[in-house]
Amino acid sequence: MSKVLCVGGAVVDFVFRLDVLPKLPEKYGTEDADIVGGGIAANAAVAIARMGGEAVLGARLGDDNIGDMIVADLAREGVDVSHVTRTKGAKSSYSSVLVDAHGERQIVNFRGAGLVLATDWFDSLDGLDAVLTDTRRVDAGVAALKLAHARGIPGILDGEAPIDPALMHAASHVALSMQGLRSLYPDDDIEGALLQITTDYACWACVTDGAEGVWFTDGTTPRHMAAIPITPIDTLGAGDVWHGIFALMLAEGMSAEDAIRHANGAAALKCLTKGGRTGAPSRAALTDFLKETQP
Repeated sequence: MSKVLCVGGAVVDFVFRLDVLPKLPEKYGTEDADIVGGGIAANAAVAIARMGGEAVLGARLGDDNIGDMIVADLAREGVDVSHVTRTKGAKSSYSSVLVDAHGERQIVNFRGAGLVLATDWFDSLDGLDAVLTDTRRVDAGVAALKLAHARGIPGILDGEAPIDPALMHAASHVALSMQGLRSLYPDDDIEGALLQITTDYACWACVTDGAEGVWFTDGTTPRHMAAIPITPIDTLGAGDVWHGIFALMLAEGMSAEDAIRHANGAAALKCLTKGGRTGAPSRAALTDFLKETQP
């Protein structure tokens, strides 16, 4: 069982499904809603655990009811939450998520207040095979990526804007969203920007763009892998699941190209199920799906 340290956000999402996303300052009603766990790192950790990996979460929460909900849900999913930092008097993060009939979404996130993410326990973790961090806490993310470098294991950055250059310099693998890429290289074409990243930061790089697929670097050659064609039901958490499975596959020794293929499949499966990370697949489900959809 491969072990991945996931560092970053853990929240609760209050999800409301509507036919059309609101555009006016009015009251809107729905008969379809859920309360689901969310957060970039937490979603990735659940995706890893669902696949049979060992996910250790480094996140910051308050000692409030929201924090209790988050920890309890992650523990039920098999995520190691023993190192989550709970700060007395702090407020945990949560989000309001609106999803339309096509699976597109609007998110309003309260990032919490008074939160602290301790990192002094990183060095005590044994048997790590990879590290995955988001961009929310730069100091903790850099510490985690430096740990990966010191141990000679993949250190993956989930590159959502804003992106501190210190995180890019510390990562061995930078997996950007299209928004993240454009925040760094607004005027370059995709392939040129990826090659520039490999020069500027001495790392492997890719950019994910939903249904448009993934562009990635193969040495000095940019390449593209198409997304698996689906009709999405709910895209919430798809990117987080993608990054979690990508990190796990690298931890298991897969090539970056094969890791992308598996991550694409996991994200596609997730989009076929309502409820954010609820749709993160099991290993058996992903294996079967890839056999059905890959030549």
